[in-house]
Amino acid sequence: MIVKPRLIPRYLQQLEALLRRLPENHPKREAISEDLAKRRAGYQGEKNLDYPLSFLPEKEYHIFHDLRLFDGSHHFQIDTLIVSPRFILILEVKNITGTLFFDSAFNQLIRTRDGKEEAFPDPLIQVERQSLQLKKWLKNNNYVNMPVSELVVIGSPRTLLKTTPGNQYIYNKVILAPKLPQEITKLEKTFPTKVIHSKRFLKLSSLLIDHHCPLHVNVLKRYEITDKEILKGVCCPQCNYVPMTRARGKWMCFQCLHTSKDCYKETLHDYSLLINSTITNKKAREFLLVSSQTVMKSLLANANLSHSGTTKGTLYHLE
Repeated sequence: MIVKPRLIPRYLQQLEALLRRLPENHPKREAISEDLAKRRAGYQGEKNLDYPLSFLPEKEYHIFHDLRLFDGSHHFQIDTLIVSPRFILILEVKNITGTLFFDSAFNQLIRTRDGKEEAFPDPLIQVERQSLQLKKWLKNNNYVNMPVSELVVIGSPRTLLKTTPGNQYIYNKVILAPKLPQEITKLEKTFPTKVIHSKRFLKLSSLLIDHHCPLHVNVLKRYEITDKEILKGVCCPQCNYVPMTRARGKWMCFQCLHTSKDCYKETLHDYSLLINSTITNKKAREFLLVSSQTVMKSLLANANLSHSGTTKGTLYHLE
């Protein structure tokens, strides 16, 4: 059973919003585009797990995607966590194409593609650290006896895996996504006895959800971009042109001639991703390039946003 579903990562959405609201000649566009491409590839790799995970019995396994916990000292994030009454499995997903060589001597992952070599941090070290932190979290929450295993899962079917001959540890810890059900079957044989009963199992699932700490990144600060550099106005959902023009109750794009009544809602979402989770009528008019306070009040009301305060001090909540 999927307890915590996989959603489009907030940081990925932030990068998309940032990229469509930067001028074409902005010096940071290339770096943001590269980061966005990597994040999209990673998300796609995680989605490639959906099919093999669908073979697991729903009642026996609880699945948590993109889980972030605090072990008492540090936060740690797990791509996918599989919990059963017998064991817990951490999955660190990588979606890197090409030929991957796991160098255990130097703890590096070396990717060869189009004749070029590129070094990546060793995902085995990463997942082993996650395992230690999860065990610490389990101990802090009185689940000391839960066995924890970990795997690095390569999400791309076009990836070729290599390592030094006889490196059994790599063979046991790194798999391609389609092999996941067989690996879980092995763990079932390794841990045949239930460590916790049904009520404790359900309580553990609830604890994991309750202790999840979503990561919020100030993407403008990370790229050292001010809000003055951001293109204001409603973004066209068809061609990403900014700004659209409002006339006769509709927004119109001069570039592709697309019209819409509700596309301004995505612009409010961009504001929440890039600037703030709340907005006033005045700030909304500035960002959407709407001159009328009355029109803006109506648009905010039609967006069905929760709000607090009164008159000019009303705050609309965008999350």
